[in-house]
Amino acid sequence: MSRIAVQTLVFGILRWVVIVLLVLVTIFPFYYMVELSFVPIEQLLLHPDRLWIPLQDLTLTTYRNVLKSVDQGGQGFAHFMGNSAIVASATGIVTLLVAVPGSYALSRLKFFGRRQISALFLAVYLFPSIIIAIPLFVGFSALGIRESLLGLVIVYIAQTVPVSIVMLRTYVTTIPISIEEAAMVDGASRYRILRSIITPLALPTILSTGLYVFMIAWNEFLFALLFLTAKRDLWTVSLGLSQLSNGIEVPKTVLMAGSVLLTVPIVLLYGVAERSLTEGLTSGADKG
Repeated sequence: MSRIAVQTLVFGILRWVVIVLLVLVTIFPFYYMVELSFVPIEQLLLHPDRLWIPLQDLTLTTYRNVLKSVDQGGQGFAHFMGNSAIVASATGIVTLLVAVPGSYALSRLKFFGRRQISALFLAVYLFPSIIIAIPLFVGFSALGIRESLLGLVIVYIAQTVPVSIVMLRTYVTTIPISIEEAAMVDGASRYRILRSIITPLALPTILSTGLYVFMIAWNEFLFALLFLTAKRDLWTVSLGLSQLSNGIEVPKTVLMAGSVLLTVPIVLLYGVAERSLTEGLTSGADKG
């Protein structure tokens, strides 16, 4: 065999070895987490190193315990997930309502301070969140909205709007301006162009940005801990999982079930939205 043929064979094998290793490293922790969430604590104590659980040993009791309210002897995760869904959905919707016209304005309109504003959006992320945590804590306490989901949503919107505008602006800039010029010739206003042309063409990017914002709000922990610790009824699922992990008497199977409930909704949401994210809505937009 020639040297090129040997190299092709070796690199071909190594490529699949690397792919398999990366898949195992990525999937195995999630698989083990899901497996433990369906195992009775007695079985886990008897066989802590077992990687395959017989079907007859699986149970949903752990999930019932995690989802039931505290009054019923559970952990209240159904309520926590509802709070997280409200916060994440409100954050995603309001952020997109602000970011879509904001990104269009920065990419198309000429106004004083345009470059400075764009730079400020990126400068926000030069500072860690902990720097603004204390001022927000004091300010929201004075306004009476600290221990509320409304205050949490406001913080998340303030955090996600800048990066969302930057993400959408990058895509809006790639849309041919000739499409807008043709619409203006026909008498279309800026608002109609944004609603009827820019938004449909940028829909895959808007959906991916919305999903990104939803993930941030769903998984965020620092501000949820800072604002909502004193009110258990307002806890989000990430805060509930943190408090669950600190419990001395909480079985590890219950902790794993809580981790699954934190992770699976995002995975399912991404799976449902994947087709929309990959559609090429801009193909042929500038033809004719």
